[in-house]
Amino acid sequence: MRLYGITGWKNAGKTGLMERLVAEITARGLTVSTVKHAHHDTDIDQPGRDSHRHREAGAQEVLLSTPRRWALMHELREAGEPSLADLLSRLSPVDLVLIEGYKHAPHPKIETYRQVIGRPLLASKIGTIRAIAADGPVDTGLPVFDLDDTAAIADFILREVEL
Repeated sequence: MRLYGITGWKNAGKTGLMERLVAEITARGLTVSTVKHAHHDTDIDQPGRDSHRHREAGAQEVLLSTPRRWALMHELREAGEPSLADLLSRLSPVDLVLIEGYKHAPHPKIETYRQVIGRPLLASKIGTIRAIAADGPVDTGLPVFDLDDTAAIADFILREVEL
């Protein structure tokens, strides 16, 4: 599986770009999976639902299956967060895995950047950032794409991973 990341400051457009890239790249006939890293505690389960009750009762893993999808929830129960490599090993094979977050991991990345945030480019400190997707001009030696030019960004990523 080939990996490519989208990183950037909070509210810089990462999730929107991820969503558009998945649609663009799958429309080209490639298979794509995604990994999203969150720095805060999040729960995809709802209190009161059967699967939530199973987890709250102490189940290590709860697999929820429906006619349309299945989801596996794994409780860490005081264990450390697994590495990105460990998580990737759990994915089914696809052409490309797009990773949101994990800015310091070794895979190549595009940084999303919005001028209004007023923060410096991460690319100046993170060597695995290969390009910038911005909402305006940026002073960098890297390729710069318009944040909304999904097709051009997808072309760049697919060239980078040789797909």
